[in-house]
Amino acid sequence: MQRVNQTLRQLPVWVVYLLGALPAPWLFYQGLTGGLGVDPIEALEHRYGELALQLLIAVLAISPLRRFVGLNLLKFRRALGVLTFAYVSLHLLVWLVLDVQVPSQIWADIVKRPYITVGLAAYVLMIPLVVTSNNLSVRKLGPRWRNLQRLVFPAAILGGLHYVMLAKGFQVEPLIYLSLIIGLLLLRVPFPRLLTRLRRADSA
Repeated sequence: MQRVNQTLRQLPVWVVYLLGALPAPWLFYQGLTGGLGVDPIEALEHRYGELALQLLIAVLAISPLRRFVGLNLLKFRRALGVLTFAYVSLHLLVWLVLDVQVPSQIWADIVKRPYITVGLAAYVLMIPLVVTSNNLSVRKLGPRWRNLQRLVFPAAILGGLHYVMLAKGFQVEPLIYLSLIIGLLLLRVPFPRLLTRLRRADSA
């Protein structure tokens, strides 16, 4: 693992940005040329959203991987977070511009369809994260920056719920995504400390 970490330290961050961004234009091209099936708009919207969830899961996995496996990917966490927001934005833009199209229909869909409300809530929570995803914000906010970054946890849960609610009928894939998100969040809970506090509370 030490050799792997040494290799990763030599890998430039821009490589992650480049590789992460490549699917966006390729999927759009496939949509234009009929490569996404009979309903390219819905397929493109789905693919962008799915990529966003995959990247978000990768972000959540960084700390547990470092803690339990020793794999250090902290260097790439910001890049993965920015890419996550980019794909969520593309997912939203496809819905707004290509799917709904009529501005008056947007609010009606938000009110009528709870999964859209949940998805938008997740997106709103991610905005301050990406806005402060720079060294200047880290220096200015100090300890508050870490507290702000915890917004990724409820945003991730809402994103997973959005996918489950969006699915038509019973589908395993959205449940797998939501389970991975919840599982990665549970790995962050310091259970030994929690048990100690509960014991102290019982004995008090």
